[in-house]
Amino acid sequence: MLDPNIRTRLRSQCRSPSMKGIQLQVPALVQNLGTGRRKTSVARVFLRPGGGDIKINGRTLEHYFSAAASKAMVRQPLLATETADKFDIYITTKGGGYTGQAGAIRLGIARALCDFNIELRGKLKQLGMLTRDPRAHERKKYGQKGARKRFQFSKR
Repeated sequence: MLDPNIRTRLRSQCRSPSMKGIQLQVPALVQNLGTGRRKTSVARVFLRPGGGDIKINGRTLEHYFSAAASKAMVRQPLLATETADKFDIYITTKGGGYTGQAGAIRLGIARALCDFNIELRGKLKQLGMLTRDPRAHERKKYGQKGARKRFQFSKR
């Protein structure tokens, strides 16, 4: 994998007197992007060719999610398309809780896989992995106890 600061270092080397007039070509990083949202969570997913490592906010999948259901939800699109060992996945996520983040990551991975190969879209669509779950927390209404709960009604 390329060092994230390679462009900066190459630029500084090009500015040195010995490298005057020489242009260096920096290889482009090949990756596919996908954004997923669920409740108040947002996940940005970067698919890169590799061996199957999944990093979420700099931590491995096993260290980030403790619940087995969340881990399984993240792996669903990869297992459905049989691409689990073909990509290294780097994910940044924020907002919400772990369940919302797992759902956002699942949608992001599915969208990134469609960006990689449009032929995978049919399988993912059939399994419902490309549909954004619109359910969200309902706001509390003023003058009431909660979103749905009301004060007791008195007849007399």
